Amino acid sequence: MKSISTNNALKPAGHYSQAIVHNDIIYISGQFAINPITGEKEHGTINEQVERVLSNIELILKEAGSCKNKIIKMTIYISDLELWDEVNDTYSKFFKHHKPARVIISSRELHFGFSVEIDAIGYI
Repeated sequence: MKSISTNNALKPAGHYSQAIVHNDIIYISGQFAINPITGEKEHGTINEQVERVLSNIELILKEAGSCKNKIIKMTIYISDLELWDEVNDTYSKFFKHHKPARVIISSRELHFGFSVEIDAIGYI
């Protein structure tokens, strides 16, 4: 088992790793729309938040020697079910033809007042 940590993605604020690789499978912890360079929370539109989160996930994948087209499954937490269509639209533009298994879970609120949090499982 190997812990993945990159300075190009959000640094963990608690007792967890950015990602863990085990048997060439990468498990990426939940990511928020936080600028990895400045550490600023980016509370823009839901589309902007999703774009930032997916970008942060892509940085972690790159550090592990993987890429977005090797994502197997994603779990997306949204603060309101009304955001589903916008999240799906931005998500599909990011992945284009690749379609990982996915679940979207509506939650009343997310940490730091964000509208979306995403975790991922991929392979190396």
